[in-house]
Amino acid sequence: MDAGYRLDLVVEDTVVVEVKAVESLSRLHEAQLLTYLKLSNRRLGLLMNFNVPLFREGVRRIAL
Repeated sequence: MDAGYRLDLVVEDTVVVEVKAVESLSRLHEAQLLTYLKLSNRRLGLLMNFNVPLFREGVRRIAL
């Protein structure tokens, strides 16, 4: 993207995936993903935190 942001992963040119390995996901991480979605004109994003005991606890789906 021209604004200097770098997406972690884009799946099938549709889903933006933001990967983290933090103690817990915060509103700041969600805001970052929302910014990526708006700038890339995509509607669906996944925020994934790999620093959790069960992976499903670390996944958030965000849609515009």
